[in-house]
Amino acid sequence: MKTPPIAAIATAPGRGGVGIVRLSGAGLHGWIEPLTGKVPSPTFATPRAATRTPFIDTAGQAIDEGLLIYFAGPHSFTGEDVIELHGHGGPVVMQLLLARCLDLGARLAEPGEFTRRAFINGKLDLAQAEAVADLINASTATAARSALRSLQGDFSRAIDALIQPLIELRALTEATLDFPEEEVDFLKSIQAEARLQNIHQALTKVQASARQGKLLQDGLTVVLIGQPNVGKSSLLNALAGEDLAIVTPVAGTTRDVVRAHLQIEGVPLHVIDTAGLHETSDEVERLGIERTWREIEKADVAVLLTDAQHGLTQAEQAIIDRLPKGMTRVTVQNKIDLGVAADTVEALQISAKTGIGIDALRAKLLEIAGWQPGESLYIARERHLRALAEAEVHLATAAIALPALEIFAEELRLAHNALQSVTGEYTPDDLLGDIFSKFCIGK
Repeated sequence: MKTPPIAAIATAPGRGGVGIVRLSGAGLHGWIEPLTGKVPSPTFATPRAATRTPFIDTAGQAIDEGLLIYFAGPHSFTGEDVIELHGHGGPVVMQLLLARCLDLGARLAEPGEFTRRAFINGKLDLAQAEAVADLINASTATAARSALRSLQGDFSRAIDALIQPLIELRALTEATLDFPEEEVDFLKSIQAEARLQNIHQALTKVQASARQGKLLQDGLTVVLIGQPNVGKSSLLNALAGEDLAIVTPVAGTTRDVVRAHLQIEGVPLHVIDTAGLHETSDEVERLGIERTWREIEKADVAVLLTDAQHGLTQAEQAIIDRLPKGMTRVTVQNKIDLGVAADTVEALQISAKTGIGIDALRAKLLEIAGWQPGESLYIARERHLRALAEAEVHLATAAIALPALEIFAEELRLAHNALQSVTGEYTPDDLLGDIFSKFCIGK
């Protein structure tokens, strides 16, 4: 595509040893001379080779000295000509180099525009393009490895493996609709039901991996709740392995939410310590309790702590009764090092002080998340899960519709469109705008 050249600082804001200004557009080979004062030659600015050179301004004065790398389109990240200026990583130097590129006719790149051009020019599909941002934003090593698999096309190939047999089944169905005299024993002759079942089973496996990938990206939000002084802050510190929250014997020490971002088996865990839930006339404590309930509404899991010496009391039951309907809850009895009541309900028993039972709680949280460790995972997003779920619904409807071929064919088409939306072959422009607007500038 012939589009105006774009430019952006591709490295993070602030000072660093090296900073990069990136350009992309058509005909950038002609920009090398005004940027460097040197005429490109076989020994200067060779494609995909780093060339040491000064970078000059409009008056021919040196702005900086560094490396210029020229990528001739279509053999570049965006599919267009790309120039990278690797200079010293001071903010002033980077801004001067960027201003020079804008003076030459480039415009400032929008967030994600380099990757969007790579998608438009067929260098990446949409799932791979999203994986670029996911790799940058990965919060754990496992998430980074999974994002790289998506960037390398593992997720896209899994989707394509679903689409190909679906296309074959659609083609056979459409052919029969065009030639109704051939409809006799059509369903049996092409084994339509068996083909559909195989596609559905393969889709189920992809959905399972995608849910795991979504978990790697977003993690699990866990809120610690209970009455004052049951050890919520101590549990937060035990899970984090450091003293993040203040712990004292005084009830009501925690009056605001305290957050910790951890990981278990590579899964991000967002743990929130909250104010003790009880009736109070203290205005500050009351505000903290209101915030606790707001955090509960947004959490994936509520860990209800009780004192093992007292068991589950009416106060805890009142908390349980007020929890959002359908919310996942784990009841944990803390302080078992001090003794356990005889009438305790079935619950995980721990001592946040000594560490007893903490590993069992971690394992329980992973179980709730549905985590199954595996090296074949790929990062997935909420829109991917929605598309896969939509495809599943249409495949299920298609199975019910047999032998009504017109309905069968339409449901297959809708399932096909849903799967294509994952890789961007069937994606509205407004969705593309929303996706790439969340990327960082320069990528």
